[in-house]
Amino acid sequence: MFEASEIKRLIEQGMPCEFVQIEGDDGVHFTGIVVSEAFAGKPRVRQHQAVYATLGALMGNEIHALQLQTYTPDKWTQVREELGL
Repeated sequence: MFEASEIKRLIEQGMPCEFVQIEGDDGVHFTGIVVSEAFAGKPRVRQHQAVYATLGALMGNEIHALQLQTYTPDKWTQVREELGL
């Protein structure tokens, strides 16, 4: 069993992030939002790979699945306004 807070910590430690939110109730399946300027100009698959890289061997082992939404800070501002957050 893995904690969402530990995944959040590892992502924040492994890459520059403006915002990270990770949720998961069963200890192996998680969802998350990661906002980073490092995503600028990269396709979504490369953004997700950058996040997965911060978790290394945990992906596919202790962490069975991590469904991500990734944004640049500018896009995150726009999405938050659209969602009323």
